[in-house]
Amino acid sequence: QVQLVESGGGLVQPGGSLRLSCAASGIIFRFFTMAWYRQAPGKQRDLVAAVAPDGNTNYADSVKGRFTVSRDNAKNTVYLQMNSLKPEDTAVYYCSACWGSTYWGQGTQVTVSS
Repeated sequence: QVQLVESGGGLVQPGGSLRLSCAASGIIFRFFTMAWYRQAPGKQRDLVAAVAPDGNTNYADSVKGRFTVSRDNAKNTVYLQMNSLKPEDTAVYYCSACWGSTYWGQGTQVTVSS
């Protein structure tokens, strides 16, 4: 079955960095658009960044210039490098894989606080 397993979340101070990873199995990874979403308490789940099979990327305006999404098709893994983190980046971050159907990971908590 399809599994998306996120890792790399945690507690970081404002201005710090984290790198999230999402390892996929059960899918033909190279065909899927991979994306990161986030959901803060009481808010909707929003797109953070996505990387298409051809490597094209897009970002939410709030993270442009600070976050970088990348993929390694040989490792079936997508990454989200997060720099200059702000308290408003605090959320549960979810990995998704989309190609017709959409699959979701279980999420990883990112907390930005001093």
